[in-house]
Amino acid sequence: MAGAQYTARRMVVETVFASPWQLLAVAAVLLVAEAVYVMLGFGAGLVAVGALALLLPDVRDAVVVLLLVNLPAELLVVVTAWRQIAWRGVAAVMAGVAAGIPLGAWWLGLAEPRWLLALLGVVLLAVGVAFLAVPGDRRVGWPGWAAPPIGLASGLLTGLFGTGGPPLVLYYRLAGVPKATFRGNLMAIFLLMTLVRVPSYAAVGLITAERLWSGLAVLPAVLAGAWLGHRVQLGLAEDAFRRLVAVALLALGALLLGGAGR
Repeated sequence: MAGAQYTARRMVVETVFASPWQLLAVAAVLLVAEAVYVMLGFGAGLVAVGALALLLPDVRDAVVVLLLVNLPAELLVVVTAWRQIAWRGVAAVMAGVAAGIPLGAWWLGLAEPRWLLALLGVVLLAVGVAFLAVPGDRRVGWPGWAAPPIGLASGLLTGLFGTGGPPLVLYYRLAGVPKATFRGNLMAIFLLMTLVRVPSYAAVGLITAERLWSGLAVLPAVLAGAWLGHRVQLGLAEDAFRRLVAVALLALGALLLGGAGR
């Protein structure tokens, strides 16, 4: 008995969780977040970051653990949607993202970007309402040169706020791409971002043994959420999928406006 208690105490010390209840709460949040992430192709941060920030006192713990556990979900979607992914377009977007992330980080160090956060929130609310109101077959014929600027906007937002999804969601949603391509393109881009961020975080000491063990501790919940999201999206019709995307944009816009007001 004493040995079991020592092992439990040692596990808590080696992770970022202060208690087993905190671990269970974080696992529950991540299960839902990963289900949404795999189902829609975005939204893990929307669901998880605010809740994890309340559960984990050090926001860096929340950011790093979420980054690490997103890898299985991103790999799952990319592998299952490999043939539907428009890789040439993804590469063009990523060229813009690669340029935008350091610019966003530089901008963040110079000024208070609350007005940009508020503007983005208003735009997302307006677009979410429009997506719900207009017919689902409306399309925008993006010119070929539009992909790098969209990636640049996404990279800027990633550097500024850690949330680069909104421009990509708008870009692919307005293009009217099928559900599998929408999810696959987004996840391919996020996977490439993750593969860049992980060594970058490791280089500055953000990926610690405690955070790695924490990611492993919640991995069963993450995998369960990814499986659930994959099963749900298989049964989603295209119209239902588009409505869910619109609702998620409305929620993200509201959260961004709330963050800008603090």
